[in-house]
Amino acid sequence: MNSIGLDLGGTNSVFGIVDAEGNILEQTSIKTAGHKDAEAYVNASMDALVPVIDKAGGLGSIQGMGIGAPNGNIITGSIEYAPNIAWAHDRMVPLAQMFSERLGGLPVALTNDANAAALGEMRFGAARGMKNFIELTLGTGVGSGIVCNGELVYGCDGNAGELGHLLVRPGGRLCGCGRKGCLETYCSATGVARTARKFCEESTEDSLLRSIAAESISSYDVAVAAGKGDALALRVFEYTGRILGEACADMAAFTSPEAFIFFGGLAKAGDLLFDHVKAAYDENVMPVYKGKAQFLVSTLDGAGAAVLGAASLAEGVKNN
Repeated sequence: MNSIGLDLGGTNSVFGIVDAEGNILEQTSIKTAGHKDAEAYVNASMDALVPVIDKAGGLGSIQGMGIGAPNGNIITGSIEYAPNIAWAHDRMVPLAQMFSERLGGLPVALTNDANAAALGEMRFGAARGMKNFIELTLGTGVGSGIVCNGELVYGCDGNAGELGHLLVRPGGRLCGCGRKGCLETYCSATGVARTARKFCEESTEDSLLRSIAAESISSYDVAVAAGKGDALALRVFEYTGRILGEACADMAAFTSPEAFIFFGGLAKAGDLLFDHVKAAYDENVMPVYKGKAQFLVSTLDGAGAAVLGAASLAEGVKNN
């Protein structure tokens, strides 16, 4: 039997039809934003999803659906006050129930998007064989999936593990969650763009980034400039990497992970970012944790980790 996996990100939603061996048989996507409400989002999703279900053998070949979403709660099956999703920003959206109803009562489970990515990584990716690791998704925001003793950490209410909302600079940048100084305001793709704009405003040094309208600068633009040796862009990655490394040093103190595994578009910056992450981690981590954690980039391409993890979640619901 196959499963449907949905990686619901702040920018894009990627659907995959996944078989029992972890092969993504069919895939499609829609934009997450631009829908007037959750019902409109589900309608657009079904328009995209039905054709790939049919191509993969029809609804009768599907055992369940799993969803990885920002602020996704496995206990309630809802997206709860997701800062980066307009149609779920100020409310609880029972998305698992909504999809189940549209799929003829098919079992549907929903969890945090980074938790889904961690599940995929543990079954099919860089975390195979690991029982203690932290998956950090560096995308529109910063998500995290924490695995301890082989199990995801959910907490008493399903909301544990929001490491993107650790306060790393109290009183700092305003976050979509309403607080100031959260990790994701500095170490997400949007955080990198914010830093680049700030550095351009505060200095007069030459930079390739000055040829781009300030409001249009993206983390990709910063990476391209840094790859060409642009000094300002390189400083952006140093600043970002140091904050992320300091945060990882704090995370080590409460989970003692075997590895930090990084997933998402910003992770593709490679050594431009992670040389600084590792240096800051080594400078700030408690001695008892030094030299124990690996720093790895996900071995699953694109949305693969989250789609595969979400599909794994669907299998668990079916088996329960």
